[in-house]
Amino acid sequence: MTSVKEQEAIRKLLVFLQEWDSAHTVARSHILNNFIKSNDGKTEPELELEFAQGASLFLARLTAWLRMTYMYSTCLNKLLKSIGIFLSAASGRRYVIEFLEIGGVLILLEILGLNHLKEEDKRECVKLLQLVANTGRKYKELICESYGVRSLANFLATSNSAEAQEDVQVLLDSLGRGNPKYQNQVYKGLLAVLPCTSPRAQQLALQTLVVMQDVVGEAPAFLVEPVLGTLCSVHLEVQYEAIQLLKALMARPVRPALLKGLVALLAAPREKALTFCDETAKDPTTLCPREPMLVYIQQAAAAKAIGVLAKESAEVAEELIQLKAVHGLMVAMGNLDHAASQRHASISLEYFVRTFPFVEECVKASLGHTLFQLFLDSPETWYTKMDPVQAEELASNTVDIPRDMARMQSAEG
Repeated sequence: MTSVKEQEAIRKLLVFLQEWDSAHTVARSHILNNFIKSNDGKTEPELELEFAQGASLFLARLTAWLRMTYMYSTCLNKLLKSIGIFLSAASGRRYVIEFLEIGGVLILLEILGLNHLKEEDKRECVKLLQLVANTGRKYKELICESYGVRSLANFLATSNSAEAQEDVQVLLDSLGRGNPKYQNQVYKGLLAVLPCTSPRAQQLALQTLVVMQDVVGEAPAFLVEPVLGTLCSVHLEVQYEAIQLLKALMARPVRPALLKGLVALLAAPREKALTFCDETAKDPTTLCPREPMLVYIQQAAAAKAIGVLAKESAEVAEELIQLKAVHGLMVAMGNLDHAASQRHASISLEYFVRTFPFVEECVKASLGHTLFQLFLDSPETWYTKMDPVQAEELASNTVDIPRDMARMQSAEG
């Protein structure tokens, strides 16, 4: 038989549930406020004690109300936080299972795709999905089977909240680990984020791809275009992460395609590569500096990446020379319209000149003794002393190092 104390606890639970069932939106909002304040951080045994071993009855009501009202944002944030108290409860795996049984994952993923809902509500959804993923491998698989990777990648690419984007990154990273059945799906989902217009999303996607590379192993050939495409970002943090990913990919079969693509970016088209600012477009008599288009930003980043990769591996450096990287770097050095291209190309070319004697001979012959000495003395600034004639000679240089010459020179050294 139940004790008087237990009977009283059950009576209170029934009164509470009846109060919830009969309450309208405002009253339910107050109930949720009180629940969150009183129960945040509680364990499963503590929640059961609070609800006279009937906590699941309240969770069932919360999830049912969520399913009926999520489209209309009725107390959505409080409702999601309340469900989160159950899903995050220590020893509360049963609550996660109960939530999943009513289609909880599908509801959360659908909320992420609703444009009219608030970012903070979507962020709560991501947190709940993370709690589900943390429960174990089969729960990660369930999220992925529900097209979760696509929904999360899309939200990462379109979100205006840096905090929400960071939460999505953590979740995608989690889905990519200990989940061999779907790790490639996560990897491809992150690649799909790279062409988006959000620099923060690009940065986070690139960071996660670097971490995942060792887990996934081989890299698909179609990553070349989106990865190299991020080099045209005006945000240096995006360029940095792109170069880190390029470094991680140098041990993969996709390397030749990446190196070939990098060298091709050095030969940025010179016509129509600059654009006037809006004021000039409105009034042609207004003097306004010209801004480089993305093609020049990409050229500068490619020149920088080539130097970084060459310094990491002599073998990669040799391959770059065979792909005519020296010619391309000299073309970029002659780009008077974009100083960053000149600077990064000069710094990278200096490494090749000092490492490979045959490159030194070719570059010296092309620049002439005086200009070559200026270049060696101060590769980071010498281009500021370059006149238009010299720049044109660089931009139209015909340096062509015979194939395998770099390998021979390196072996001799």
